[in-house]
Amino acid sequence: MNIVYNVMVFLHIVGAAMIVGIWIGQMKQPTVHPRQFDGAMLQLLTGIAMMGLIPALDMDANYAKLGVKLAVALAVGVLAFIGRRKYKKGEEVGNGLAHAVGGLALLNVAIATLWT
Repeated sequence: MNIVYNVMVFLHIVGAAMIVGIWIGQMKQPTVHPRQFDGAMLQLLTGIAMMGLIPALDMDANYAKLGVKLAVALAVGVLAFIGRRKYKKGEEVGNGLAHAVGGLALLNVAIATLWT
């Protein structure tokens, strides 16, 4: 079971890298790329899977922290979905939307690493 959990952690980090990496890479012309939505969904799915594995592995968990992370991840997912839809229709994606997706994903990484 530990291997499954560790694979979920790896994929969770890959999802964060997809969102934040694309955001930083497009900082001069901010937009929401469809791969950012994919990264957000990857983070949501792996995060929920890891939350489900916590009791099975008898791990201690800070459920307040996990609840905040889930709320932020849902916001990132919704904003990335809106941005992806605009991107695919050829509509302009506002700077605020693009920075909200990247910034909230970065906030989620900060919560994960700094909240003990």
